[in-house]
Amino acid sequence: MNQRTQYTVIGAGHGGKAMAAHLGLMGFPVTLYNRTAAHVAAIRARGGIDLTSDTPGGRGFGPLRAVTSDIAEALAEAEVIMVVVPASAHRDIAMVTAPHLKDGQIVVLNPGRTGGAIEFAKVLRDQGCRADVTVAETETFIYASRSEGPAQARIFRVKDAVPLAALPATRTSRVLEALRPAYPHFIDGGNVLRTSMNNMGAIFHPALALLNAGRIESTRGEFQFYIDGVTASVARVLAALDRERVTVASALGIRAQTAMEWLKMAYDARGSDLNEAIHNNSGYYGITAPASLEHRYIFEDVPMSLVPIAALGARFGVRVRAMESIIRLACIVHHTDYWRRGRTLERLGLEDLSVGEITAYVNEGILPYD
Repeated sequence: MNQRTQYTVIGAGHGGKAMAAHLGLMGFPVTLYNRTAAHVAAIRARGGIDLTSDTPGGRGFGPLRAVTSDIAEALAEAEVIMVVVPASAHRDIAMVTAPHLKDGQIVVLNPGRTGGAIEFAKVLRDQGCRADVTVAETETFIYASRSEGPAQARIFRVKDAVPLAALPATRTSRVLEALRPAYPHFIDGGNVLRTSMNNMGAIFHPALALLNAGRIESTRGEFQFYIDGVTASVARVLAALDRERVTVASALGIRAQTAMEWLKMAYDARGSDLNEAIHNNSGYYGITAPASLEHRYIFEDVPMSLVPIAALGARFGVRVRAMESIIRLACIVHHTDYWRRGRTLERLGLEDLSVGEITAYVNEGILPYD
């Protein structure tokens, strides 16, 4: 693969539009796929997306090679498939793409949340996909971005460094090489267990939304989510969740980054505690809160981020009371049993595996029942 690598971006939400436009601006041939044709009609009519950005080189018209709601067309010429949808849709995307994937293609979940690549690969196996496809995931989404109109997007910040891992880890270097011309920001994330356990969305999104529920509903999100929404007390809850995540990772043999370490790596934001570090992150200024609690920060990050971490903690003897509290609050607010709807160990195919067997799978692709 070279600088003319053909990309397909799956998803035309806040992130997908920003990524497609930016890749187009950088000169890559890009196909944008969205399952609802009406949602991308304006983009198809214009032949691309207008991008504004607070970063150098990220402003202008991003031309697209094709805009489609036909998955076969979207994947036909793709070398790299960037999946930019809520993690709750990863299973559906795996099912719809399985019949059309080809040897040598790379699928990157942006991001995988917790267990994304593991779930995606399991669905491909269950669907009988025999193509030699590499599935990878990022720890977090590379952009802080928003959609600003039918064919408009804005990038607030491109993260300085984003860990990425392939499944198995022996293929990570190939994925990084393929992405490097467009995204030198991606770095080796170790394996997909580490990228999953370094899922900062699990820490920052659900609790922050739920602890600001009254303000979100009364103002319809008219405040800065991370800057106004994080106070000293809220930050203490986030820190407690973070300690539990790091402890679960340790039980799996993973040395996870703390939230403080991640803010320094991704944004060069520092502080004496989590509250100060968040407020010292220039990338968070200008990002408004969700307009309602019917938002992916809850319906995605609770079942696809917190539930699998809590399930792994319960399986391997780690108490995760703060996580359980946030999950329970989300279930109450949304009248939904996220414990059942989330990425359970059964859904990931990990329910009967030991720590050693999970490690062998993510590192070498070896499953005991193959």
